[in-house]
Amino acid sequence: MSTEPTTDDAVATPARATKPAGGGVQSLERAFAILETMADAGGVISLSQLANDAQLPLPTIHRLVRTLVDLGYVRQEASRQYSLGPRLIRLGETTSRMVSRWARPHMERLAHELGESVNLAMLDGDQVVYIGQVMASRNSMRMFTEVGRRVLPHSTGVGKAIMAGMDPDAVQAILTRTGMPARTEHTITDPEAFAAELDRTRARGYALDEGEQEVGVRCVAVAIPGSPQPLALSVSGPLPRMTDSFIEGATGPMHAVAEAISAEMRGATAEG
Repeated sequence: MSTEPTTDDAVATPARATKPAGGGVQSLERAFAILETMADAGGVISLSQLANDAQLPLPTIHRLVRTLVDLGYVRQEASRQYSLGPRLIRLGETTSRMVSRWARPHMERLAHELGESVNLAMLDGDQVVYIGQVMASRNSMRMFTEVGRRVLPHSTGVGKAIMAGMDPDAVQAILTRTGMPARTEHTITDPEAFAAELDRTRARGYALDEGEQEVGVRCVAVAIPGSPQPLALSVSGPLPRMTDSFIEGATGPMHAVAEAISAEMRGATAEG
């Protein structure tokens, strides 16, 4: 049986590297500021917009972008705009595996404590991709989601948890592009109803998937705070086991693990 099983800030502010921080190399900081600005713009941007958004002189932008193009980290489109290049794919895939590796001990602890499958997912463009899972061992019926699986965010707990921390305009843009198709009869397909659901998610501090991705499966999810790439943690299981009382008891440990994963990504020491 499969499951849906199923940041914070929707758009991270790029690092404006006009001066080297802590003795860093200015051109390197500026190059990464350019890549982050391009990512914030959806991956494709004009040179003039890039200069404006990155708050760097146009000649500097042009020189750095040409270098990034030569290296394959940026490419020039036929429209003369610039997009993130294919060499970033390998870096992104490797980083996703590393995030899953850092998170796994904390996810294992949570799965053991709650007795249900634990999932880690990130927002990648207009989709949610699962990058880690730990299956509980003490239940004969366990939820399984393939690592690497991609789903639309509006029908998942992790997607709701992530989008609850995003700018409403960015959320609306995703919903418009995806069309909000129904996965089950319970999937929210109306933008206004979905906005109300995100309001409830923010108010209670966690998201719910009420059989919206797969009938008979319930999921609770929380965002990973302070993550540069929107991430969320979820716990999923069959509806009879995922009771309101279970969810009430699960959200505290889930928030603690989310904080621990955030600390791992920052290279900090997390307790518990």
